[in-house]
Amino acid sequence: MNDLFIKGFRLNRERVKDFDEYPFSIPAIHGLTELEFEKPVTFLVGENGSGKSTIVEALAKCIGLSAEGGSRNMSYSTVDSTSELNEYLTLFKSGRIPKWKYFLRAESYYTMANAFYEYNAGWEESLHLGSHGESFNRLFDGFSDNGLYLMDEPESALSPNNQIRLLYRLYTLEQSGAQFIIATHSPILLSYRNAQILNVDNGLMPVAYKDTDIYNIYKHFLECPEKMQKYIFDDRNDT
Repeated sequence: MNDLFIKGFRLNRERVKDFDEYPFSIPAIHGLTELEFEKPVTFLVGENGSGKSTIVEALAKCIGLSAEGGSRNMSYSTVDSTSELNEYLTLFKSGRIPKWKYFLRAESYYTMANAFYEYNAGWEESLHLGSHGESFNRLFDGFSDNGLYLMDEPESALSPNNQIRLLYRLYTLEQSGAQFIIATHSPILLSYRNAQILNVDNGLMPVAYKDTDIYNIYKHFLECPEKMQKYIFDDRNDT
């Protein structure tokens, strides 16, 4: 195994009372035993509701971060809609101590940004200055080397150009010892070279970039949008 901050995790199945109850009823978690992270950048891909966010959220809670996002010094809560999956996981760690830990959760980013400025008095300016995407960029620029970063759909506020910008930021931080675990629907982010891609729809199995649904759906749509729209608007209505 490698020398990442989080080398993997195990689901303590013997402690689960009912696998028909959420979150254990989610197929990706229902059959889970152990998972190993093999690369500094790992992506989780799958359909909505497949369990990507649930897994990333549980890992964030396991390392002492708020389920709603933020750094390790932040403790706040609005509506508790999180699962208790973290209580059933055992992390495999290398012993390396990250310089910084951060969980980016796109859906609660506005509230997190308010709390972030309060908890980080040395931060030069509010994350609310500028557009939503500019705020994300400012946050990514503030990430330090040798850090552990969990992200849930970081592309949500980013233009294609800024997704490419984030690709380069991932690269520079990886070179300085950072680790990323990212749930995404972005074909741009997913193209990151030398990343580990895990298909949550298929039991957290490794998958090649060009074999993902994300790549193939975007590819087919962009190569022939007219044909795809004919199928969506016309052909499907004829059945």
